[in-house]
Amino acid sequence: MSAVEERAVPVGAAKDVVEQAGRRRTFAVISHPDAGKSTLTEALALHARVIGQAGAVHGKAGRRGTVSDWMDMEKARGISITSAALQFEYGDAVINLLDTPGHSDFSEDTYRVLTAVDAAVMLIDAAKGLEAQTMKLFAVCRHRGIPVLTVVNKWDRPGKDALELMDEISERTGLTPTPLTWPVGIAGDFRGVLDRSDGTYRRFTRTAGGATIAPEETLPAEAALAREGDAWQQAVEEVELLEASGQDHEQSLFLDGVTTPVLFASAVSNFGVGALLDTLVGKAPAPTGVPTADGDRRELTDPFSAFVFKVQAGMDTAHRDRLAFIRICSGVFERGMVVTHARTGRPFATKYAQHVFGRERESIDFAYPGDVVGLVNAAALGVGDTLYAEKPVTYPPLTTFAPEHFAVCRGRDTGKHKQFRRGIEQLDSEGVVQVLRSDRRGEQAPVLAVVGPMQFEVATHRMEHEFGAPVELERLPYSMALRTDEASAPVVATARNAEVLQRTNGELVAVFGDKWGLRVFKEKNPDLVLESLVAAEL
Repeated sequence: MSAVEERAVPVGAAKDVVEQAGRRRTFAVISHPDAGKSTLTEALALHARVIGQAGAVHGKAGRRGTVSDWMDMEKARGISITSAALQFEYGDAVINLLDTPGHSDFSEDTYRVLTAVDAAVMLIDAAKGLEAQTMKLFAVCRHRGIPVLTVVNKWDRPGKDALELMDEISERTGLTPTPLTWPVGIAGDFRGVLDRSDGTYRRFTRTAGGATIAPEETLPAEAALAREGDAWQQAVEEVELLEASGQDHEQSLFLDGVTTPVLFASAVSNFGVGALLDTLVGKAPAPTGVPTADGDRRELTDPFSAFVFKVQAGMDTAHRDRLAFIRICSGVFERGMVVTHARTGRPFATKYAQHVFGRERESIDFAYPGDVVGLVNAAALGVGDTLYAEKPVTYPPLTTFAPEHFAVCRGRDTGKHKQFRRGIEQLDSEGVVQVLRSDRRGEQAPVLAVVGPMQFEVATHRMEHEFGAPVELERLPYSMALRTDEASAPVVATARNAEVLQRTNGELVAVFGDKWGLRVFKEKNPDLVLESLVAAEL
């Protein structure tokens, strides 16, 4: 029986909604590339016994690819490009893990996913500490008020000193680290952890290639000292230093974004992963009411509502369907219910509703606040759209980020203009690229705008293999994009190394070659509208 099939309860019962929402833990893992995020995702699923054997993107011969990285490009490069939503039960809790692209070129997709979570796990490489992409994503969490739990990964490899890492977290994030576990053995000699909640020793045993759950043995302090000697004594002394400086977990400070609980682990060896799941269930927040676009609040017990935070096509190559991921904010979702699409005011039938685990799919009947549901063949839905039942609501639009790379896209085969147009529209609605047009360039030569250049590779790959319309890109000498208006556009278009283009929604975008040229132009034309595309909250 699935995590949602057993929820055959009276639809709309307020008590049931609150109880079911209280079971949910919806979170994402944020990290710099290569910190081990996909490996951790797999290890979490393994510990929840959703899968029987963990894989790695680049593993030994015979090891499987990770469940969450399924696109061909992901497998070839060993990176995460798409986002996956994994749901599984762990004890009495229902875990919703939103996996995200790990590469910085796809940070815009990650930012969108962070709108759909209640907590984040910040994954740090023990040897590298806090890296650039981690800090960018942490800043988004801070702005959105998302509590952050920290995992120091790869402790089985040589790395920094544990106390040094705690100082780095404190200095660079402003959060006070409050370790829940502390490593026994230096980085590269990971023997287990000291559990600060009771002072016991959790000793780990390696498994072949880390493919199965690592057995744990819990020993009292005396036995740990006898077994590990100086390594245990050092861990005890360092924990005493933490206590002396007040680095003890306090739930209210964690939820308020003042502290970050810390765990030490080795995801590839499945060390410490069970402790992370237990901590998420015990300390991560459950869903609560969500602010609306008009400044009101949609409570859990209000009628059904949700917003679209991601649209993905091509997940099922046999059917070429389009999947819209929605985060449920209030009420009960029942498969087959007809809801209202807030942007158009039109009804939307939810006949095909699924949970998605990589390429695996499972139909659902009910879902609750905090759950992520994939709506199949959702051609009418776009990123940021709101769905609701009975009581109208609209949630704030998702952030649009300023692209930094631009290219004219043309079809290689003029006879495939229909496939070309359909593919460009699809990529635009999914948010894979931002599509900009102008009368000067015409419909057959749209400008693709992206945050990171690897998005161009994904777009060209999908245009050829998914839509049968091979394309060629001509890079443009622009690096900045700003919002403008009809009154300002004619003057902006005369600027040196600049151009005015139009989004699909009609919004006008001014693109410039560099900051210097933009600054000079703005000084000469201070009354023109040139506004940042990045949302104010970021």
